[in-house]
Amino acid sequence: MTAKIAVAGARGRMGQLIIEEVRRFDDLALVAGFDILGIGDPLGGGVAVSDPSDMGEVLIRSGAEVLIDFTIPAATLENVQTASQEGVNLVVGTTGFTPDQRWVMASAIEGRVAAVISPNYSVGVNLFWRLIDEAARSLSGYDIEVMEAHHRNKMDAPSGTAAEAVRVLAEATGRDRVVYGREGQGLRGDEIGVHAIRAGDIVGDHTVLFAGPGERLEIKHQASSRQAFATGAVRAARWVVAVPAGIYSMADVLGQK
Repeated sequence: MTAKIAVAGARGRMGQLIIEEVRRFDDLALVAGFDILGIGDPLGGGVAVSDPSDMGEVLIRSGAEVLIDFTIPAATLENVQTASQEGVNLVVGTTGFTPDQRWVMASAIEGRVAAVISPNYSVGVNLFWRLIDEAARSLSGYDIEVMEAHHRNKMDAPSGTAAEAVRVLAEATGRDRVVYGREGQGLRGDEIGVHAIRAGDIVGDHTVLFAGPGERLEIKHQASSRQAFATGAVRAARWVVAVPAGIYSMADVLGQK
């Protein structure tokens, strides 16, 4: 059985990689693509770029079963509500949502469709989160610093991946104080430090440093290509069509829960 896939942000870097990845599989079909740029341009296979304002109509006409969205928070929020109303499952990789936006998305999704929402679809990053959880529980009292680096055009800081790392570490250690960067005078406390770099064309580097008496441990993940994210997103799309309505993480897709 062929799963029918729609892609939001079809003209963006991630959108194009996702479309290429979809076409690698005989049991997947690209049936729609949306973008504010290049409306009407061909995407291949008889599919052209559609205006996001026509999303509801296009999703129905194309018979799309999953919408993959790696765009920006405001656009994703509208897309999630539209897709949910039309019964189309979701894979969301956008980051930088406010708590209110997350609440709106959850309200739109619950009881209607299945959605995988993750700040990172890399298999390696999902293992990275598990490793830092285990390290934090084993290295009681160690200082913890989270460092991330991305390309100069990334809008949100810290990254969604770093924010999830902080959540994992806070839960593992019970620390509720997070310090974003430092300047001036003063000793560090029992906190989690977070540092963001924006430079050049860095795809995505994440490091967690644990430092104790006479030693330090670093757990690091480096992405050399966005292909890892596209591969994971399509893997999630294949998975999400076969599960009950609800909100899932990439850990669910990978069987880590």
